[in-house]
Amino acid sequence: MYETEIFRSGFDSSGIHVWGWEIAVYLFLGGMTAGLMIIAPLLSRRVPEERQSRALRLLPFAAPVLLSLGMLALLLDLEFELHVFRFYTALRITSPMSWGAWILLLIYPATLGLGSARLSAEETLSLVSRWPRLSPAFSSVLSWTRRNVEALERLNVILGVALGAYTGILLGTLAARALWSSMWLAPLFLISGFSAGAAATMLLPTTSEERDQLRRWDVMAMAAEIGALAIFFIDLASDGGERGRAAAALFFGGPYTAFFWAVVVIAGLGMPMALETIESRRHVNAAVLAPVLLLIGGLALRWIFVLAGQAAV
Repeated sequence: MYETEIFRSGFDSSGIHVWGWEIAVYLFLGGMTAGLMIIAPLLSRRVPEERQSRALRLLPFAAPVLLSLGMLALLLDLEFELHVFRFYTALRITSPMSWGAWILLLIYPATLGLGSARLSAEETLSLVSRWPRLSPAFSSVLSWTRRNVEALERLNVILGVALGAYTGILLGTLAARALWSSMWLAPLFLISGFSAGAAATMLLPTTSEERDQLRRWDVMAMAAEIGALAIFFIDLASDGGERGRAAAALFFGGPYTAFFWAVVVIAGLGMPMALETIESRRHVNAAVLAPVLLLIGGLALRWIFVLAGQAAV
């Protein structure tokens, strides 16, 4: 497949390509980007414009920044960086990486457009004063985005869902790996990405109304993620045959058991869920600990899946 030709030519003892930390970071930042793209429009619909924080209005601008950092990590894993253009010479319907490349490209105008539509009059004036020669073009673009803000919101949600699912589908392109062959990997990574996006947003200077809504969504997302993890392993053990059971055993008595349960499940899901539930019931502001633990758990989930997937052939 042409997708695998551009990755770094590192191989394990069995002669199969090895993915390192770069892919785990790329998947994590891509999932967080997807979460932000979904959260920004939905939260804006829940909180009236006059009560929205500046952080929420400018949240769409964070998505392309995080995505660019993730793609930088991906480039570090490429053997032939200049060959990336091959993804854009054609759209291959049967190639998940081809679809992913075009989704990544569309995210930039979608997120920048939505962010531009939410700039205040003062912020707009500040930008125009810095680059007066671009004022006519910028004014035209800004006018268009504000007229089509609802369409841009829908587009951000659609692309966010596609990106979040793609981070799981990317691993599935190497179907020979038993751990990555489950159909539940895409929804698992999508839910985890949404939760990471909510956690990242809670670390910003948002209002109490916005944080309350984010907490409720995050608790539901963490509960769904725990359920998705359970279904993932049940599916892997029941429908994956001997290879699937061997892959699942890596997390249940195998070499990845302690790290998975301690960092991903307990510290990365159980503790944040308990903390945010208590905060929600007592109507207190979100503590920094819960979202930080959740972000660590989200990164750890992808890290361990990348490593364990290559251990279970």
